[in-house]
Amino acid sequence: PDRPLITVANHTSCIDDPVLFGALPFSILRRKNVRWTPGANEIMFYKPAVARFFALARIIPTIRGLGVHQRSMQYCIDKLNQGEWVHIFTEGKCNIDHRLLRLKWGVAHLMQECQTIPVVLPMWHVGMDDLLPNRRPYIPRIGHNITLLIGQPLDLSHLISTLRDARMTRVEVRKAIIDVIQLEMRKLKSEAEVLHSKLVSGAIS
Repeated sequence: PDRPLITVANHTSCIDDPVLFGALPFSILRRKNVRWTPGANEIMFYKPAVARFFALARIIPTIRGLGVHQRSMQYCIDKLNQGEWVHIFTEGKCNIDHRLLRLKWGVAHLMQECQTIPVVLPMWHVGMDDLLPNRRPYIPRIGHNITLLIGQPLDLSHLISTLRDARMTRVEVRKAIIDVIQLEMRKLKSEAEVLHSKLVSGAIS
């Protein structure tokens, strides 16, 4: 309760966010507890009515390609400094071929800039793009299995403090943070894909 939270996940479909967090208990989904997350400005904020909808859902308009030094990321930092929850799709795009991409460094930037270093909760999901394929018509298809694997919370405060005491550069600290998260995401990906294969084949239920 006294630490801000950053959740990180892979991104394979436009339905990822509503499914991931729509499944949470209502007690968590009360507005004051709902996550904040950056969203592509050109997709979610292209006209006023759509922009209002996504703004109410705590989506923060973000200009892709502008990097971490933009107003949306500062807004995320402000929310984390208030002890709130920010979710980041760390691949920086919808990864339609499911390769393990090198994570973007936005998460590390948030952690470096926060007054209190957030706890990071990694997760990996499989099957979202079966539920909503990345091709027209963009209509959800019921009857598909989704596997979500949630990892252990990562407290990187000791690592960051140690690196800072060793006078490592900001770039070196940033890389170390991403390396730890990348390793956890790689493990979750492998485990989630095995679980999902068993679920689809009927080996588990």
